[in-house]
Amino acid sequence: MGVIDIRSDTVTHPTREMRDAMAEAEVGDDVYGDDPTVNRLEKLAASVMGKEAALFVSSGTQGNQISVMTHIERGDEIIAGVQSHIIHYEAGAAARLSGAAYALADNPDHVVYAADVRRLARPGDIHFPRTALLCLENALCDGTVVPLAAMKASAGAAWELGFKVHLDGARIFNAALTLGIEAREIAACADSVMFCVSKGLCAPVGSLLCGTREFVDRARRNRKVMGGAMRQAGILAAAGIIAIEKMTKRLGEDHENAKYLGKKLAEIPGITVNEEKIQINMVFWETAVPGFNSEDFVAFLSKKNIKASGKPREGLYRMVTHNGVSRPDLDTVIEAVKEYASGVSLRR
Repeated sequence: MGVIDIRSDTVTHPTREMRDAMAEAEVGDDVYGDDPTVNRLEKLAASVMGKEAALFVSSGTQGNQISVMTHIERGDEIIAGVQSHIIHYEAGAAARLSGAAYALADNPDHVVYAADVRRLARPGDIHFPRTALLCLENALCDGTVVPLAAMKASAGAAWELGFKVHLDGARIFNAALTLGIEAREIAACADSVMFCVSKGLCAPVGSLLCGTREFVDRARRNRKVMGGAMRQAGILAAAGIIAIEKMTKRLGEDHENAKYLGKKLAEIPGITVNEEKIQINMVFWETAVPGFNSEDFVAFLSKKNIKASGKPREGLYRMVTHNGVSRPDLDTVIEAVKEYASGVSLRR
């Protein structure tokens, strides 16, 4: 029996087609701009996002931080959601690398609204940092999707006030699928957008940072500053091309599997799932089963060849569906959770 890994969609493996394409990829030196496979990937990414140009970077975090560095001057302030990836999961990089100050919106649904933008934007006074950038996110870290109208309003407020907008679109194709629109329609709400070709799209490495040609030219220099020049990166870019052209087309399967998983978990006594919040490929759930212990639970699943995350944040466990998890795999997971929950109850 193989291992079932539901910790994240970052654990996906490249497909056989990707591996073959990587082995045969035509390469050059990307720093000189003569890696044809990287150039093809960047052109494709820009087209899909409706932007003039794109830059291949090693990770979503690097793409976000290059964007911040490119948009602002040291000491400027960025507006973002307090639970957003840029703020919560990137080790304070915007402050450390770009000297950014933070103005944070803290809403129960984690959305940054136009009213937040107007409230948090600094007046033009020498006592205050200059507001320079709004950082949006879609899909959000909690697996929900921001309505397009809300994004348009927030971006519009930023542009009216004279500063730029960056979009962390790590899972933008998941968000677009849920909203029933093209990814470029979400990307239109920002001056720059980053999206990952890893995670649910299965490429082993990489993200794309897209924007105007002038922005990307400056971002390329900042990628060099961050040590992100990858030379013969066409080997990696080959997988990214397949990720965009083909793997974006199968994300609906992950979404349906997530809904299925959530529905079945909710049927287990003592487990609660907010099924309305299962909007992409993430399932968050909590338990009121007496004696349910996170570390013990993870160890129990591990003995059944299931890798799951423990130490629930704010009491919520997370399970993520992806290309490496089938519907029968999910049935195995559900039965294991049911067995553990009932066993804990019986022992008490």
